[in-house]
Amino acid sequence: MFSFFKRKERSLEPITFESLGCDMHSHMIAGIDDGSPDVETSVELVKKIHSLGFKKVITTPHVMHDFYRNTPDIILGGLKDLQGELKKQSVDVEVSAAAEYYIDFDFESKVDVGEKFLTMGDNQILIETSFISAPPNFGETIFKLQLAGYKIILAHPERYGFMSFEDLKTYKTRSLSLQINLLSLLGFYGKPVRLMAEKLIDNNMVDYVGTDCHNLHQASLYSKCFTNKYWHKLVESGTLKNHTL
Repeated sequence: MFSFFKRKERSLEPITFESLGCDMHSHMIAGIDDGSPDVETSVELVKKIHSLGFKKVITTPHVMHDFYRNTPDIILGGLKDLQGELKKQSVDVEVSAAAEYYIDFDFESKVDVGEKFLTMGDNQILIETSFISAPPNFGETIFKLQLAGYKIILAHPERYGFMSFEDLKTYKTRSLSLQINLLSLLGFYGKPVRLMAEKLIDNNMVDYVGTDCHNLHQASLYSKCFTNKYWHKLVESGTLKNHTL
């Protein structure tokens, strides 16, 4: 006789983000993109991320020609303000900054003239693109960045609806690293995004995870990952490199 009751899945012991060491994707510098609006909020975000187990934060403001024309001086000036407030409040967390660069023709022109970009770790640069369609110069810009000595991390590839799993496999063969968002595992951006993130984990293709934290609402959700089976699978995969940054 078949039971009409679904078997309850075994609950998992919580795993915090302590093993990651570093959150390498967030928007915590006040007032320069769609992330934190003010320094007070930035401090609260850093405190929350630290409470989840992260020991280090590399925050990555958007650099996007049409919307967020951030320069290294703007970003590092905002970082200095945040670091000063953290010190004033005795918040003992290492916070530094890189950037999340949007791939378009303006960015490619900066690569062409040898402009220096904000990076993390061993000259790793975090890039993103449109969620709707790839810019026609995407492949060429990647090639130029690599020729210039940058190691590319593609931000949240699971969110690009136009990118197939096969596309991402090809990017991996071209030495791109992939970074997924923690909230993707919770279905925050929708089911298709969650399924792609899970497929990448199933195939050991994830190199980094990040909070991509923009606000306090998002910050309140990350602990739900602690008992998520795909977060557990990702930790156990041994592919994550956050601790190297």
